[in-house]
Amino acid sequence: MRLILRILSAIVITIAVGVAILTFLPGQKLAELAAQQIEKQTGRQVVFGGDVRFSFWPTLGIQADDVALANADWAGPEPLLTAGRLTIGVDAADLIRGDIRITELTAIVPHLNLETREDGIGNWVFDAPASGETPAQVETDSEGEGTSVAIEAITLRGASLRFAAHGQDVVETNQVDLQLAWPDPNGTANVDLTLRPAGKPLRIAGEVGSFRRFLLGEVASLGVTVTAEASKLRFDGQADLSGAFDGRITGASDDTSALLVALGQAAVDLPKGLGRAMTFAADTTYTPDGRVSLRDLSLALDHNALRGDADLNLAASPLKVTAALEGDMLDLSALGAPTTGAGGNTAEPATQGWSTTPIDASMLALVEGQISLDVKGLQTSSVIFGPSRMTLSIERARAVLSFLPVQAFGGTLQGELIANNRNGLSVAGNLQFANVEMREALGQLAGYDKLNGEALGNLEFLGVGNSMDQIMRSLDGKGRVELGKGFFTGFDLQSVMDPNGGNGGTTIFEGLTASFDMIDGTLRNDDLNAALKVLKAAGAGRVGVGSQDLDYTFTPTAFASETSAGVSVPVRIQGSWFDPEIKPDLSKLVQPKLDEVEEKAKQAVRDKLSEELGVPVETEEDLNDALKRRVEEEARKQLLKFLGSD
Repeated sequence: MRLILRILSAIVITIAVGVAILTFLPGQKLAELAAQQIEKQTGRQVVFGGDVRFSFWPTLGIQADDVALANADWAGPEPLLTAGRLTIGVDAADLIRGDIRITELTAIVPHLNLETREDGIGNWVFDAPASGETPAQVETDSEGEGTSVAIEAITLRGASLRFAAHGQDVVETNQVDLQLAWPDPNGTANVDLTLRPAGKPLRIAGEVGSFRRFLLGEVASLGVTVTAEASKLRFDGQADLSGAFDGRITGASDDTSALLVALGQAAVDLPKGLGRAMTFAADTTYTPDGRVSLRDLSLALDHNALRGDADLNLAASPLKVTAALEGDMLDLSALGAPTTGAGGNTAEPATQGWSTTPIDASMLALVEGQISLDVKGLQTSSVIFGPSRMTLSIERARAVLSFLPVQAFGGTLQGELIANNRNGLSVAGNLQFANVEMREALGQLAGYDKLNGEALGNLEFLGVGNSMDQIMRSLDGKGRVELGKGFFTGFDLQSVMDPNGGNGGTTIFEGLTASFDMIDGTLRNDDLNAALKVLKAAGAGRVGVGSQDLDYTFTPTAFASETSAGVSVPVRIQGSWFDPEIKPDLSKLVQPKLDEVEEKAKQAVRDKLSEELGVPVETEEDLNDALKRRVEEEARKQLLKFLGSD
């Protein structure tokens, strides 16, 4: 019991002594000591423009109104920091021993005026302490009593922030909160910063090693966690006050659109597969001129995963990118998916006809550079590629996609595709293909699946327009295709020539060759040749690529030999290529026979007249001349007879 009473007595005496010291230490004096220490550590003058009051609760220390911290000499007359009220908290036990340990600096509704000069140094970089002194502990008692001072924590609540980076637009934001815990002036500082660039909180919390040296512009270890709307990022590495850093970044976002809004950017409705949700990891180096180097990069965009290296120049306009990436199956099928219209209803695609929805190619102007891609597969809304090596080059809103090669439609594809949005959108291509299955190729690219067989050939095209419909109706180009064994479905040329020997609605050929030209979305061909088992067939006509119709005639020939041209029955295919009308063109079969019969009749008449007239008659002119001579001769005979002459 005596021990307890002694402890209580000691506590009471300590409190009494503390109260006595605080009572006799004026708030103005304590404020001056704190101001001297802040000036010693920062090289900046502190001005208390309002009342200074001593406080016991909630913080032991002083409260000062209208406080200002001077700016750097080169940054102009406006203070670096102003606050309507500044609370300076001290540790009572240290104060009893004669030391001043500032446990808290809290600024209410402060304003921070930050800027950088041409060399990247910010006005928040304070001058170094005098030789032989450290920011952790200096003598501040003007009477030489050796009072030591340390600052452990800084709190800013509801701050407004103005940031003027040299040569860039000024950025201003409000409702900034900061908590800085720095118990050891030569050790680590813990920082908890909350920004609200668009109203939503963006929290940055972490640790800065050797914080004093960091404030002096030296490189320090840094571990930071950033959290925002459905997103989190972690950095571990080194950094300095210029903004340069080097370390490992890992992060994930379940909603990148919400993250952009939280960062003060416009919301972007990314297609699924391009990063509605995202995970990221990379060894990252950033320099103050805006250059970013990403090594050992791992990137997941929704269900798509990529690996590789990349270099970016964020300061360039447009953004400069150089990257080498690889991955497994890359699914970009959502790029061509129907967009959501007003009221949230998804527009249904038309079953026939090309889409008239405007194509937004503005993204081509946002990025420049070269990206190489090596994937095990690539799927778009209309095409599925196998293992593929591609290079995408973008310059001044013109993108060139080179195939090096890619596996597509069961074969290989080489060449390049071009999208140019410099003066309106145009697309072009120069492709060579081999072992391509035509049913897959035409089915995926043009919706036509009636031609089967492996093909090789080439294709050149150019189209202009702001929708798929406009582009397809403007196509100009040329090409050639050669197929081995294959077949057409929907009509049977052999049954036309031999009703008992058809193939059940299918034309089977041993080989086929054709070349074509395209003008204004219309393909024309006049040299198709197909070899069938007992026939040969030629073809010529028009295919409306833009209008999705055709008017084409196949002409199969049977019983041909060295001495006979054989029998031909043309087959005309006409109408929409989704449901064309197919029928033999008998007029071209019968008309030559009628012409032959007519010619034989005319020749018989000419032979009879030649016999009667006694002169050869081959043409109508011969007949007219012969009749004229016969009439003249008969008239002369009758006249002589009438005159009594022999």
